[in-house]
Formats: sequence, structure tokens, C-alpha cells
Amino acid sequence: MKDDIETHQATTVVHPVETIDEKFVDYKDVDAALGFLRNNAASGEVVHIDEKKLMRKVDWMVMPLMFACYYLQYTDKTLLSYASVMGVIEDTHMPANGFSNLAIAFYVAFLICEPLQSFFIQKFPTAKYLGCNVILWGIVLTMNCVCHNFAPIVVLRVLLGVFESACAPSLVILAAMWYKRHEQVSRMGIWYQGTSVGPAVSSLASYGFLHYATSHPDLHFKSWQILFLLFGIITIFVGVLVVLFLPDNPMKSRLSEAEKIFIIERVRDNQTGIENKKLKSHQLKEVLFDIRTWLLSLVVITTNVPNGAVSSFSSIIIQGFGFDEYTTLLLNLPGCAVAFVAVGFGTWWAGRYNGRGIAIIALIIPTLLGGALMAWLPADQKAGLLAGNYLTNTVGATLPLLYSWITSNYAGHTKKVTMNAIVLMSFCIGNIIGPETFRDKDAPAYIPAKLTIVVILAVGIVVAVLLDLLYKWENKKRDREGPQDLPQDYEFLDLTDKENRNFRYLL
Repeated sequence: MKDDIETHQATTVVHPVETIDEKFVDYKDVDAALGFLRNNAASGEVVHIDEKKLMRKVDWMVMPLMFACYYLQYTDKTLLSYASVMGVIEDTHMPANGFSNLAIAFYVAFLICEPLQSFFIQKFPTAKYLGCNVILWGIVLTMNCVCHNFAPIVVLRVLLGVFESACAPSLVILAAMWYKRHEQVSRMGIWYQGTSVGPAVSSLASYGFLHYATSHPDLHFKSWQILFLLFGIITIFVGVLVVLFLPDNPMKSRLSEAEKIFIIERVRDNQTGIENKKLKSHQLKEVLFDIRTWLLSLVVITTNVPNGAVSSFSSIIIQGFGFDEYTTLLLNLPGCAVAFVAVGFGTWWAGRYNGRGIAIIALIIPTLLGGALMAWLPADQKAGLLAGNYLTNTVGATLPLLYSWITSNYAGHTKKVTMNAIVLMSFCIGNIIGPETFRDKDAPAYIPAKLTIVVILAVGIVVAVLLDLLYKWENKKRDREGPQDLPQDYEFLDLTDKENRNFRYLL
């Protein structure tokens, strides 16, 4: 985090806002930040701030809670994978393909609710709305511990998808409010590390609970029931903290007035604004008719087919190599380390070298190789099969890079929120397809599923290259056009990246 801030003592001059026509200086028409500057800052006012100290303060104010939300969002949805080797399948009398159908139920609910959630995120205070959803999915999670047959688990899985669908889009919007464009990808990498820390903690917790339950056969609760109860209670607690302490935006934060002004002026050059609560139909149409929208969507789908399969079936795949349930839980840990390194490398590279497309391709290739190893190595080559399984964990690290393309390259709040919804819906589609490739009749090797991973990832590489080239072409085209004459404070007039020809896309 420190490396992104180059200066210690910084000065910013508040830009004048009174030159804008009065009918535009309104929370409904322009960015909320412009209204805040007009009401709280004198034109030409010089604000002296220790930038490094302020950004460290901002990081500690928002990052821990954002990390906790994403960690729990990923952990809570994948607990079922760990519970599968702890007896939940047998104890709830799951039918054939029941486990994969539960994964589908979650993502179908997620998919259907995502547009509605994105609408609510724009209309309501973002952090408060997020916190309420965290509390609700925590309650849903705890209820899994009282399920004794398949039907209630299906219902709870659907509800979990409904409430968790608010998490990622809220965090993406919040990250865009606080940081410069080149800083956003590294900050997203921080809270996205919840996806690599989560499985490690879950594996160790599952291992401990399984050992404890086995050594105490007279326990009323099974090991998987304890797992759901504990993480559900933790999730509810974190949701309360989010409601109480995570700011909805810089203007409503615990910072001083001078610090708020500094943050607003600091992100002015993003030209993407901070927040606007008015839904604008022309921005909605603009994002829907942009070819780059659907190319980005296709990259998300192709990278999340294997990601969905691995996150849902990782424990089952490893157990299929011939390991017992205890060893299986511990053998998830190296995959977590691979994911941690992949997220750290990918977000660092993209932020430092403006190379999201290159980083995405670099992260897809190891997963493609991993899928090939699992598909073609003989069953007795356990070391190679395990290595292939671990390599498939790199592809999940592409998602924070794709999130950062939303915050960096989509200006106009409605357009950004809409693109957010499209990306998360694409994420769901990939995760719905992924588990479906793992059919019971192909167990335990699941060769067709592993071949599917290889082919789909090859398509993803081609699409990522094409998207990167389109961004480069558009930037060169705008360079040839020369600067566009725009009104004062155009950065906060909620213009889209298409309307603002001075905007340049990050690669």
C-alpha cells in the first residue's frame, strides 16, 4: 500500500465550482462530490495534508472491513465443499448430482438477484446496505447446522446466493471512491486475498472439527454443523461492524473536512467521479451497446468456468486421488498458497506496469497447464495430479484485475454500476457452467471436465488479447483527436468515458 503514495507532504487547491450552471450543481444530476465541494470548500482554498499519513489512515479505515467481507463471502459459500468430506452429503441424504446442484442453486440465485442488488447499491448508502446483507447471509449460514435433509439446504443455498450477491459490487464501488486509478487494482488485491486466506482457514478449521467430532462420538453436533454455526456467528458480527464503521463514501466518513476535500481532489484526475444516486438511462444504453462490455463479460465467463469448478469441487477432486478425509483437508493448503501468490503478483504487475491484460493472460496459462496435467496424467501419478490441481488456483486471481477494469475504464456512475452487474452476472454464468462439467458418471477422474477447462481457458486468452488491443486502439484514436473542450469540474459532472474524450483507458 505504501508504494503507491510517492509524496509525504502534499498540497491541493480546491477548484472553483460556482462557474457551473446552478441547475447542474445538484446531487441528482452530477457527482455527489461536487455538491460537497460547493458547500464545504472555498474556491482556491489551499489544503495542506500529509498524503502518506492520510492514505494510511484511509487504508486502515476501509481495507480491514472490506477484506473481512470478501473473505467471509468466499469462505461461507465454499464451506459446503469442506463439509462434503465431513459427512454432510450422507447426513442430509443428498441425491445423485445433489452436491453440484447446490452449487448451481447458489449461482442461479446470485445471477437473478445481481441486477436488483446493483440497483439498490446505487440507491441506498453503499456500506450500510452491504453490512445488512452480510448480517442476513450470516443468519442463513448458521441455519445450515440444523438441516437434516436435502430440501432445506437447497433453500438456504438460494438465500445465501441472494444476499452474497451484494458483496462484490459494493466493494468494487467503494474501492473506486477512495483511490486513484492506478492504486485501485492493488487495493482490490488486498481484499480479494480473502479468497486465498479463506480456504486455508477453512481447511484447518474443518480438520480440527473433524478430529474433535471423531474423538467425541457422543457429541450432539456433527463436525460440519459446528463449522456452519461458527462461521455464521462470525459473519453476523462482521456485518454489524460494517454497518457501524465502514463509510458509505469519503464525504460521509470520519475524516476531517480538510481530509475529505483532499481525498476528493486527489481522485479528480480519475475522471470517473465518486457517487451519483440517479439512475440514468442513456448511460445504461451506452454500456449495453459497447462491444468491449461483452468482451470483458466473455473473459469473466471463461476464467470462472474453471474457477467455479475448482472452488466447488477442490476437496472432492483431491479425495478422488485416493486420500482420506483428513489428508484431503490439509492438501487444500498448498492451493491456497498458490492463489495468494497469484493474486499478489497479478495486482502488483497490473498496477505498476498498467498491464491488466498481460497479467490476466499470465494467470490463465498456469491453470490451463494444470487442467492438462489433471486430464492426461495417469491415475497413479498423484504428485503430478496434485500439482495440476494446485495450478488451477491461479485463474481466480484474474477477477480483481477484471474488477479494476470496471473502476478504471467505466466513467459515469450508472454505467459503472451496470457494468459491475454484468461482470458479476458473467461470474455467475461461469460458476454455473463449471460445476456442471463435473458429472457423477465421470467420477472420480472427471476427465471431460478437465478437458473443458483447457479449451475454455484457451478461448479466454484470445478474448483478453482482443480486449487489450481495443483499449490501445481507442486511446490512440483519442490522442489523434486532441483535447476536448469541457466545462469546469467536468471530472465530477458524471460524464461517461464515451462522452469525455479526454478520458484514457488503462490496459
